[in-house]
Amino acid sequence: MALAPDLYLNRELSWLAFNSRVLEQAEDGEVPALERLKFLAITANNLDEFFMVRVGGLLLQRRANAASTDPAGMTVTDQLSAIAATVNAMVKRQYRCLIEEVEPLLQQHGISRVRMESASARHLDTVRRVFQEQMFPVLSPMGIDPEAPFPLLTSGRLHVLVQIAAKSSATSEDSPYRYAVIPLGLTTARIITLPTDQGFSYALLEDVVRFFVDQFFPGERVVSASSFRITRNADVSLQEDAAADLLHGMKELLQQRKTADCVRLEVAEDIAAEPLRFLQEQLDVDDSLTYLVPEPLDLSSLMPLSGLEGFDFLRYPPWPPVRSPIVDPSQPVFSTLSEHDVLLSHPYESFEPVVRLLEEAAVDPDVLAIKQTLYRTSRDSRIVAALKQAAERGKYVTAIVELKARFDEARNIEWAQELEQSGVQVIYGVKNLKTHAKICIIVRREPRGVVRYLHFGTGNYNESTARLYSDISYLTCNEEYGRDASSFFNAICGYSQPQQYHVLESAPVGLRKRLLQLIDGEIQRKQQGQDAAIDAKLNALVDPQLIEALYRASQAGVPVRLNIRGICCLRPGVAGVSDNIVVVSIIDRFLEHARILRFHHGGDELTFISSADWMPRNLDRRIELLVPIDDQRSKRALMEMLDIYFSDNCQSWELQADGNYRRRRPSKRRPAVRAQQRLYELATEAIRRAERARRGVFEPHQPASSHTD
Repeated sequence: MALAPDLYLNRELSWLAFNSRVLEQAEDGEVPALERLKFLAITANNLDEFFMVRVGGLLLQRRANAASTDPAGMTVTDQLSAIAATVNAMVKRQYRCLIEEVEPLLQQHGISRVRMESASARHLDTVRRVFQEQMFPVLSPMGIDPEAPFPLLTSGRLHVLVQIAAKSSATSEDSPYRYAVIPLGLTTARIITLPTDQGFSYALLEDVVRFFVDQFFPGERVVSASSFRITRNADVSLQEDAAADLLHGMKELLQQRKTADCVRLEVAEDIAAEPLRFLQEQLDVDDSLTYLVPEPLDLSSLMPLSGLEGFDFLRYPPWPPVRSPIVDPSQPVFSTLSEHDVLLSHPYESFEPVVRLLEEAAVDPDVLAIKQTLYRTSRDSRIVAALKQAAERGKYVTAIVELKARFDEARNIEWAQELEQSGVQVIYGVKNLKTHAKICIIVRREPRGVVRYLHFGTGNYNESTARLYSDISYLTCNEEYGRDASSFFNAICGYSQPQQYHVLESAPVGLRKRLLQLIDGEIQRKQQGQDAAIDAKLNALVDPQLIEALYRASQAGVPVRLNIRGICCLRPGVAGVSDNIVVVSIIDRFLEHARILRFHHGGDELTFISSADWMPRNLDRRIELLVPIDDQRSKRALMEMLDIYFSDNCQSWELQADGNYRRRRPSKRRPAVRAQQRLYELATEAIRRAERARRGVFEPHQPASSHTD
């Protein structure tokens, strides 16, 4: 049944509401100053990707004269207009926060941005030297020939537009000005450290270039110099059916993005009317895609400042990952998994057991094969190094490297080629689908026979983001899971039909159907007078079929709790439709990324972790996994985790029926609960208890051998 448009919130505006909640963290005076700056940088980076993908896609639809509406009843023009109004308001908030709050606060604590017009003689001497030694020899202005094509400008990169008075020999019909563009960045640092007796002082690259810009044009009069930045459409996809070589096709796709249309023009707000009009004409953008902003442009590039040494008091207290009390670091991970399953909650518990499992497998003579999916991974990945080492040692190693992982395509191409050179069998994903599932199989020969050790995750095999994202890892050597995992890899790698799984479920074949069955099961139990409940923690809820099923559950009286970090197109609290649905979103120091599901199931709760959000792209166009967690200790941990998330009233926002979010606050009846802090406390308490218990046990030293001299 199709949803009525008024029961479906627009996806794009819901995403912008998520970014607004992130921005609220930057605006929150209780958040440490450098963390506020980091949140500002995150919101700017988020907007970059939003324009590259979502706005880019809408503009392509408008160009194609698409007349359809989205499930919320909005046309493409409606959506673009609403986006422009919302983003303009958001950008004003960003710069008000930076200029009126964060920068003055940082300056109080010794971190100062120096403007050239008010710089001291000492600072001017430094920037003059830096300009002469590091900028002037490197940067190259590009003169604009009115009769030639406009130069190809790099998306996301800062540029300076220079307006120069035309020479007197020009005819009266010519413009009184000529223009040049100076590309910035790449080998020149954006943040220039300046001498100071205490604290940290810095200037920005574009300020210095504009201050000395006349040195690029000796004998000419520079009228103005303005910073600007363009964003190109990245919603360019590969026609895989026509690509005989996917690797080559992806390289071509990356080249296409460099020349795609401009979908946003950001310009310093003090630019004069004529150079602005010149830029708009050359880039073919109108006022609706032009954003005049205070400087500095590109707030995402200020992220390095949030990590300045010596200013820990301006950051959150550190929460270093702790080791899991059920994983003994002195024992091989294989030995641990032979005794019991392991569930890890990152980043509170260390990702190290997952990395160590692969590193041990690489050198273990009894390991026969390793099979692994790679979607996004870190730059200096120990996991990739372990896979290469295993192949070089003669083990059968298969890696499914998803070349189509957006914005990580270039890195994944590089990894794929390195792995191939080491002897790894590399599969470039599946045609017309993205492999987003997180799974690893290690096949090991043991006295009891061949054993499959498994890792399933909600996050990527990325050691860096495992310290920043909230995710779940599940490790087991359960034979049923092993058979299903082998069937999963065989289907992808061997061009075979997906098999019927015993415990797992995957997209795009059966995952949506399984989820609908689970929801319908709760509806039926409620209608029969039994207790029923649905809890889901996801990053996004967009799929109309699942939203409609949740509405039916609510109408049947099933309480539904949804913890949706970002996009949520379901409208809760509508009388007679979604009265029994609560939607909350948590924004805190770590990015919420885990997908966890719980269905009451007559009191015998069914719990799952998954790589998939409830979006059409995940359920129809990606290879995903739904993994049941039947191990009792792991199941209890997941259920406790969900209850903590839904109890949060410090960093949680509740979605209202009108589509707005209201921040939850503690009260006399509801003491403060900050979910991420509580989860970290639980992790540290668990390891302290384990260490106390270990200290209470006397362990004798055993002789190395039984023989005597």
